[in-house]
Amino acid sequence: MRPLVSEDEIRSSDRFFQRIHRVEAEYAAYWREHTLWHWEFWLSVALAIIPWFVWLILRKRGSEARLLLAGIFGLSIASWLDFLGLVFGLWHYSGRVLPTIPAFFPWDFTLVPVTLMLWLQFKPTVHPFLKAIIYAALTSFIGEPLFEWIGFYSTIKWNVFYSFPIYMAIYLLAYRISKAKSFDPL
Repeated sequence: MRPLVSEDEIRSSDRFFQRIHRVEAEYAAYWREHTLWHWEFWLSVALAIIPWFVWLILRKRGSEARLLLAGIFGLSIASWLDFLGLVFGLWHYSGRVLPTIPAFFPWDFTLVPVTLMLWLQFKPTVHPFLKAIIYAALTSFIGEPLFEWIGFYSTIKWNVFYSFPIYMAIYLLAYRISKAKSFDPL
């Protein structure tokens, strides 16, 4: 069967894929030599695992599904935005758990969703906009600079002030998801 896309376009995209593949293979070799089994690898592994155990202990019993749905939303948005930031050269990471996308697994798949879920259940009567401001401030002005200081995160064309409204929006949307009344039995 003949593809709808021209063969020239397929060959062109294949050349780009081959270049990307070579760079990824080179990075994997670099990662094995300079990151795997070093202190930053172990710290990244701890940051990817320990917060989930903390959440298991501190989670609000009976609200796990609702919190996980909000956390998965945060994880999805953070991973997607992280991917875009890397593609557009806004930042990059070192100390990766894995030499693959997502670039910094502990941030996207653990720290963002776990802190989001814990923050949602902490003082639930406080106005969500105030909580969003505090969450965004902690994440943008303390979390990101801390990870940059450790050396896990390097900004290129990014500023923490850009992150602030993004984290506010993530929190407010996750809050809205966590309050959904549409959970009916299957």
